[in-house]
Amino acid sequence: MQTYKLTTVLLFLALFSSCQNKEIEVLADQDFNKNWLFIKDSVPNAESVSTDDSQWKKVNVPHDWAIEGPFSDKNNARNGGLPIDGIAWYRKHFTVEAKNKNKQISIEFDGVMDNSKVYINGNFVGDRHYGYSGFEYDLTPFIKFGENNVIAVQLAPEILSERWYPGAGIYRKVRLKLNEPIHIPQWGTYITTPKVSDNKAIINIETKIKNTLNTTENIVIETTILDINNTTVAVSSNKIELGKTSEQKQRQEITVPNPTLWDIGKPNLYTAVSRVKINNTVVDEYTTEFGIRTIEFKKEGFYLNGKAVELNGVCMHHDLGPLGAAVNYRATERQMQIMQQMGANALRTSHNPPSTEMLQVCDRLGIVVIDEAFDEWKEAKVPNGYHKYFDKWAEKDLRDMIKRDRNHPSVIMWSIGNEILEQGKKDGWKIAKMLNDICHNEDNSRPTTAGFNYYPASFTNKLAYQIDVVGVNYKPAYYAEIREQNPYMIFYGSETSSQTSTRGYYELPLDKNVTKETNQVSSYDVTVGPPWAYSPDVEFDAQEKNPHSLGEFIWTGFDYLGEPTPYGGRDNSTNGYWNDDWPSHASYFAPVDLCGFPKDRFYLYQSQWTTEPMVHVLPHWNWESKEGQTIPVYSYTNCEEVELFVNGKSYGKKIKGKDLTPVFTEYNGFTKGAYNSKYRLSWNVPYQPGTLKVVGYINGKEVTSKEIKTAGKPAAIKLIADRNTINATGEDLSFITVRVEDKDGNLCPKADHLINFKVSGNGSLEAVGNGNSASLESFQANHIKSFFGKSLAIIRSTENSGEITLTATADNLTSTTITIKTK
Repeated sequence: MQTYKLTTVLLFLALFSSCQNKEIEVLADQDFNKNWLFIKDSVPNAESVSTDDSQWKKVNVPHDWAIEGPFSDKNNARNGGLPIDGIAWYRKHFTVEAKNKNKQISIEFDGVMDNSKVYINGNFVGDRHYGYSGFEYDLTPFIKFGENNVIAVQLAPEILSERWYPGAGIYRKVRLKLNEPIHIPQWGTYITTPKVSDNKAIINIETKIKNTLNTTENIVIETTILDINNTTVAVSSNKIELGKTSEQKQRQEITVPNPTLWDIGKPNLYTAVSRVKINNTVVDEYTTEFGIRTIEFKKEGFYLNGKAVELNGVCMHHDLGPLGAAVNYRATERQMQIMQQMGANALRTSHNPPSTEMLQVCDRLGIVVIDEAFDEWKEAKVPNGYHKYFDKWAEKDLRDMIKRDRNHPSVIMWSIGNEILEQGKKDGWKIAKMLNDICHNEDNSRPTTAGFNYYPASFTNKLAYQIDVVGVNYKPAYYAEIREQNPYMIFYGSETSSQTSTRGYYELPLDKNVTKETNQVSSYDVTVGPPWAYSPDVEFDAQEKNPHSLGEFIWTGFDYLGEPTPYGGRDNSTNGYWNDDWPSHASYFAPVDLCGFPKDRFYLYQSQWTTEPMVHVLPHWNWESKEGQTIPVYSYTNCEEVELFVNGKSYGKKIKGKDLTPVFTEYNGFTKGAYNSKYRLSWNVPYQPGTLKVVGYINGKEVTSKEIKTAGKPAAIKLIADRNTINATGEDLSFITVRVEDKDGNLCPKADHLINFKVSGNGSLEAVGNGNSASLESFQANHIKSFFGKSLAIIRSTENSGEITLTATADNLTSTTITIKTK
């Protein structure tokens, strides 16, 4: 898991912003995220200490300048229709007290998007092109102790550097480090748990110690293992002779008695505290969270702690919807909690190294992860993609990802690529082998994988055989053939379905084609999207018939900015213009929209991936002027039977697995026309206003139900917070669902009122949204239109405890307020 340096001497950094008031802010930690100065411009000599930055914008990082917009058809919809490119600068003024002149000073960036160059006091210290890689630079030779110092960061992101919205800016966290001359450096521990039983676990710990002195030193490395209750369970201590100006690795084997295992949904974590001592004085302390667990991959499946686990996974891009790409722990945690509610137990970080926060969340929730490195190798998918830097940077970027992430118990595989075009090249396997070997060199405790969409090309050119576990994208019709021709191969569906839909939008009559004029996709989930796509039902069927598959990873868990398929582009070509169907600028793929509101498809997955009795019904029940006309009604359930009622009248029971529902398909490998799904139940009923109700039965007994009522005239706004108390950290968030309801509290499913927001107290309005992939409304505004009855307001705390009050108003609706406490 992510490691943190803890200093044993209190270090005071005088940090100050060179804005108009020249205030000095004194901090007692290594947080380096506040009081940066920003300008979106190519400023001559911006790295110079003397540059006048008094008119630059004051920002805190993580910061994504592009999410501020505006949306414009001058920007490519494939990248979200937002201004992601251009030259920009960040600067930060700070002092390091003279008493620290014998310390080693460095700066660590978790990620900068992208093509960054970093300067300290006008001196160039390093560059990094890949926006997803973390990096650290030694500042010691250039620091002016007790004086003003300036960190300057130039960014030069380019359009079509990715096939999605990458964001722009210092979008992950930054730390300033003050180390003793002898210390544990960045990513300095490597922990594995090779032997685990009920009685004990063997913990192997490799610790790197760095000596910057010109003298040989005798030191002690002491490691203490703490359990989840912060109780010491094991200690190991070793003496080392550390050569001058050198780095040395010390290996320790520690036994933990009666271990509590990390597992899916059971995130039991331990902490290793590594201390460096000289003459019995602690000079450095470094903590690493980790989990004790075993993983095993067999041709029969994936085993965690000796038990078979089917991977019910989601692919996720890194943006946070209305918040953009700027990393936030709570927003990330909320995303994965929603995925868990759907029944997901696995994540594929598509198609790049994730934030440290994402892996922390998965560690702490008990979700397994495929940690992915690249979307391109040497062959280009987009004009300004990673292919431009592969030869120079691929090895370092991959090694750094693994060294950063290898202590996270959630990580179970390293992915070296997704749909890379070398699949179709004769010598593509050579690159795969090179990357595979790097992974094994840095971490031999996990297998490698990749996602292949060329079949059988990736097999016939040997590329698929260079990795340990084969991921196949959108090939359910060929699972049996792959197993028959490769009886010992371990594989899984690394990307599946790509069904598209819009929350709350239902189009009648049912049609396989999208209606271009709407820029929306029917939530009946029968519409045929891009040519590689198919309904989730097809994948469910393929997984059942091929139990040797490890499972599936759906595309995607959340809708994301950019790539607005099926609008703007129905093929996988990434060059060219994606704005033909403007204003569509965000995806429609996921069972959850940009705001985190579930679509109907969320419940289809829940019906397959969970066991707690549930039943869902669609569509809404407001079909004015359609009285007496036939309306298709679908139900998703994990119960044995479902009975449908309209205004108390039964329309009969349907048996899951026996009563079939036709779903359109045009996917290669299946007969064009209708796929008869055993995973959906359906009825055709004449519409009459009132109550639509479904009842789920197991063993003939009612165990759950759900109903939808015809809503009356919109009357009021209702605010629902995901958390009514948040932390006064300046970073914590409350996500507030905004519903338009009738006088009886029913959601008005067609409401599109403009909702205005006002915030008072110890917080601010961080962003708004409504989940509409074709809306050009700003995420930064203090208003947003309701989209099929719902919108979202995101509130950020300050560092002062107290209360935050949000007031929501709209024409012809009763306004309302909600109070969030901060502590």
